[in-house]
Amino acid sequence: QVQLVESGGGLVQAGGSLRLSCAASGRTFSSYTMGWFRQAPGKEREFVAVISRNGGYTYYADSVKGRFTISRDNAKNTVYLQMNSLKPEDTALYYCAAGHGWTSAATANAYDYWGQGTQITVSS
Repeated sequence: QVQLVESGGGLVQAGGSLRLSCAASGRTFSSYTMGWFRQAPGKEREFVAVISRNGGYTYYADSVKGRFTISRDNAKNTVYLQMNSLKPEDTALYYCAAGHGWTSAATANAYDYWGQGTQITVSS
C-alpha cells in the first residue's frame, strides 16, 4: 500500500509559477513510476507528466511540454511538478499517482495508487 499526499496548490496569475509536491508513504517509493494527472471541471482526467523509477526518464503531455518539469527525490519519497508560465487553461485539480508500468504510463489505468488532489487556479 502506498499513500500519496499532494501539496503546493493555490491561486496564481497567468504567467506565474507553482511547485507541487507529492509525498508518499512506505519504503518502496523508488519501485514506482510516478505520474501527474489533472482534471478540470466538466472534463475527463488527463495525463500531465510521468517520471521513471530512478528519475532517468520523463515524458510530458504536449500541452505542458517546455513549461512543466517533473522530478523526484527517492530519499525523501517525494515527486515534484514545477509549473512555469501558467495559463488559465491549466486550472484543474492535480493528482499524483504511483504505478509499475511505463509503456502505458500516460493512461490512468497504469496507476495503482492516487492522491486526493490539489487545486490549481490560474487567473487571467
